Amino acid sequence: MFGLPKSTELVKPQQIPKTALFATYQMNAAEKARINRDISKIAITNEFSKAKINIEEGLEVKNFFVMNVAIKSKDFSDATIVKIAKLIPQKILMVLSFDDEVKFAVYHTKLLQTDWKKREKCRIEIKGMNLDAVWENIVAQIGAIKVQADSSLEEQLELKEKREKLCNEISKLEKQARNEKQPNKKFNLVKEINKIKEQLDNI
Repeated sequence: MFGLPKSTELVKPQQIPKTALFATYQMNAAEKARINRDISKIAITNEFSKAKINIEEGLEVKNFFVMNVAIKSKDFSDATIVKIAKLIPQKILMVLSFDDEVKFAVYHTKLLQTDWKKREKCRIEIKGMNLDAVWENIVAQIGAIKVQADSSLEEQLELKEKREKLCNEISKLEKQARNEKQPNKKFNLVKEINKIKEQLDNI
């Protein structure tokens, strides 16, 4: 399922009761309430390791897991997913599911997510000579990042975040410029937009 090798599937998915999370890790009342509100079930469904997939371990990644997170609504809090990712001391590819739709998510310095897709159309490509490369390619796919040999994944994620912030700022200023009636203020807004666009071109 999802293009994941059958050899990685656990014979029996490992259910993780929310009560077990609450008992194992320190959480305040608000965090517990948010998890209860957003999530119905959590289960580990796949394991990627040398023994399971016959790909060499990496220098950093010895194995990682796939976790199915059944959510109660698409209007969930990103903070819930980040909290779960930080609680479990493993690299985790999360499959968020709601009715017949799913999206992939991973926490790698920040939360990255794909768009929602019908379950049968949701796929992720597994490629790489070792588990370091496999994991990096998964993160790159979910984050919509084109892997480049001359910079690290973290550097590319940072650049992507900078681009997104600049694009958001441009959109905000363009909206202000469209609504601005005074010519001088409109002119200054356009100058500011062009300045930010130059920054964007240089990234």
